[in-house]
Amino acid sequence: MAMFDARLRKTIDPVLEGLARRVASFGVGANAVTWIGFAIGLCAAGAIYAHFYVLGLLLILLSRLCDGLDGTIARLNGKTDLGGYLDIVLDFGFYAIIPLAFIWAQPAENWAAGSVLLTVFYLNGASFLTYALMAEKRGATEGRRGSKSFLYSIGLAEAGETLAVFVLFCLFPTWFSQIAYLFAAVVLLTTIIRFIQAYDEFGKPLNS
Repeated sequence: MAMFDARLRKTIDPVLEGLARRVASFGVGANAVTWIGFAIGLCAAGAIYAHFYVLGLLLILLSRLCDGLDGTIARLNGKTDLGGYLDIVLDFGFYAIIPLAFIWAQPAENWAAGSVLLTVFYLNGASFLTYALMAEKRGATEGRRGSKSFLYSIGLAEAGETLAVFVLFCLFPTWFSQIAYLFAAVVLLTTIIRFIQAYDEFGKPLNS
C-alpha cells in the first residue's frame, strides 16, 4: 500500500551502502550516526522556528540521510537491539519536532492543523508499534521493510511520504495548514486500514 517509499529505497540503497562503508571505515558506529541525525533534526526545527525554512529543509534532508546510513552501517557491522530501539524512538521524536516547529513559528496560523497532524501521528505510531508487537508474538515475518529490527506493517504514509510532506512544508510554509490537514487524512486512513487488518488477524486465539 505504500505510495513510493519502497521504490525510493531501491534507488537510494546502493548509494547509502557505499557511503556507509566509508563512514564505518572511520570507526563511526550506527548508534552514533542515529544520535547525530537526531541532533541535526533538532537544529532543523530550530531553523524552522526562526523562519529559516530553506536551511531547515537542508538540515531535514541531512538528518534523514543519517537515518538511512545508521541502518546500513548496522547491517555491515552487526545489528543490536539497542540500535533498533534508538532508531525508532529518535525517529518518532524527529517526526514530532518538525511539525511542532512550524506551530511555534506561526502559532496563530498553524496551531490547529499542526495539533491535528501530531494527534494523528501519535495514533498511527501507537497502531504501528502495537501491530508489530502482536504480529511478532504470533511469529509473523511478512511485511518487513528490508532488514529492520522488527516487523514493519506497510501503510499509505511511510518515511518517504512524510519526508516529502516536510519538504513541502519548508518550500511553502504559508500553506502549512492545508498540507498538514491533507496529510493528516492520509495518515489517519493508514491507521484505520491497519486497525481493520489487526481485527482480521488478531481476533483469533494464538493456538487456533
